[in-house]
Amino acid sequence: MANRQVTSEDVAKFAGVSRTTVSLVLNGVHSIKISAETRQRVLEAAATLGYVPNAMAQALVSRRTQAIGLVFTRQPHHIATDPFLPQVLDGMLEVVRANNLRLLIDIIEPEHQERAYHDLVRAKRIDGIVFSGPRLDDVALLNLEKDGFPAVLMGQLPGSGFHSVDVDNRLAARQAVDYLISLGHRQIACITNAALSYSAASDRLLGYREALAQAGIPYTDELVRAGDFEPESGYVQMKSLLSSGVPFTAGFIASDAVLIGAHAALRERGLRVPEDISLVGFDDIAWSKYIDPPLTTIRLPAQALGKQACTMLMQILNGQVIDEKNLVLPTELIIRNSCKNL
Repeated sequence: MANRQVTSEDVAKFAGVSRTTVSLVLNGVHSIKISAETRQRVLEAAATLGYVPNAMAQALVSRRTQAIGLVFTRQPHHIATDPFLPQVLDGMLEVVRANNLRLLIDIIEPEHQERAYHDLVRAKRIDGIVFSGPRLDDVALLNLEKDGFPAVLMGQLPGSGFHSVDVDNRLAARQAVDYLISLGHRQIACITNAALSYSAASDRLLGYREALAQAGIPYTDELVRAGDFEPESGYVQMKSLLSSGVPFTAGFIASDAVLIGAHAALRERGLRVPEDISLVGFDDIAWSKYIDPPLTTIRLPAQALGKQACTMLMQILNGQVIDEKNLVLPTELIIRNSCKNL
């Protein structure tokens, strides 16, 4: 066999089963009952002989494309500058490679969502989808749920029945603001990570408000601005806060990327961090600890989010029972040098 390609017939003979059984086992077909012992024998035979299944034949038998999709519902320029994305992709690719799949990435602008989802599903180019950063106003996504297409949210969408993997954005934001309050700050500004149509942004703002309320600090709209994923939005919104005339001693910036721009606006005004303004971020992106001063921030398990979302989608595709339909991963407040006691 060293001089020719090993076939499924070779595997069948070696394992003492039919070619059909080999095909069903190696293509992961679970709708037909095959004993665990037989499945193991086939897998061991294939490994011993070095059998590599033909991708086209595999797809025909399993009715799978052997590809899954990662879909972003943002503007393309947001993705190009997203420092969080490489870690998420790293986690997903670990699962994709282990399952001999392909990962297709698509960026769908909000105004084209309904048609784009329809095209993805109807064209049968993918077996399932992971959606990153769902929007509260995404009616097309809820319609996709009605179609029963295999999908997992990396994030949450209230009122939907999708499986999801997320962090508790509300609790994490509250923890960040609680920390500022514990240092004596009572005038705390907030710049969100994105528009409030994104569920994560809405939840982080809610956590900010809850922390203020718990401490008896009045909430004021004048100290809140909406970021837009990128440093530029943080720069613009911090300048707006500084120009408003409403005093503040600290800022909760709900994205480290947005905070970079906010920090630049403070420097431009001649204000120092943390001597004049304390800052807490969110995400703990790769260079947060290298900013001057190193950034106090909420650490998200970016790689684990990607890995768990992809794993959950594989479980759905394989008909496995999933213990937790809405998985929530832990966050951590990382204290560095961007805050001071009053």
